[in-house]
Amino acid sequence: MEKLDQTIEWLKQAEQAFAPDLVFACSFGAEDVVLFDLIAGHAPLIRIVTLDTGRLPQQTYDLMDACREKYDMHIEVYFPDASDVEEMVREKGLNLFYHSLENRKLCCEIRKVRPLKRALKGAKAWVTGLRREQAASRTEMQPIEDDPAFGIRKFNPLIEWSEKDVWNYIRSNEVPYNKLHDQFYPSIGCAPCTRSVAVGEDPRSGRWWWENEDVVPECGLHANPTSKLSGDQK
Repeated sequence: MEKLDQTIEWLKQAEQAFAPDLVFACSFGAEDVVLFDLIAGHAPLIRIVTLDTGRLPQQTYDLMDACREKYDMHIEVYFPDASDVEEMVREKGLNLFYHSLENRKLCCEIRKVRPLKRALKGAKAWVTGLRREQAASRTEMQPIEDDPAFGIRKFNPLIEWSEKDVWNYIRSNEVPYNKLHDQFYPSIGCAPCTRSVAVGEDPRSGRWWWENEDVVPECGLHANPTSKLSGDQK
């Protein structure tokens, strides 16, 4: 598979150029478990981090443990700052995200963006499981980019993979995956902000479905414009 060989090559390039200052931010979605498997087999010096927002589905926690046991690799878990969460909930309630886009973005900022900034502190590059076909906001992303939001290099080694490519790899290699996928959850985030989708629906329609349909469904981790640097890989 040409795409697979290219993905492995990008991971090895990233490891050689940036490890140990290189982080894979793993959300344990279908794409990310593919990368977890590939990193374990081909680029084990890449640090693996994940964000526990405090609102994840039980199935996601189960998958974290399954990957830890299968691959025997250390997973660095980052949590939101407790005082930030306490202040937000006291002021706006537990389910503030349903009331306004501003509130939802605040919740994502506190539970996701700020912990990721801590996880990436000191890193020179990071790896993501983004794919071009996932969302309109990702069509211009490149395999290797500068990320102005975090000031480091960003590798998107699955950028050209299709959903079929991802699931063929998972099944062919017996990769653990989130069991919510079997219940028609193509995109899995926090439990209150994720739902199943009908056949033929946009996979991202299961995220923040109550918002205006004209709003790009992003949490803020990957919503920033990036510079195209596909020819410059260091």
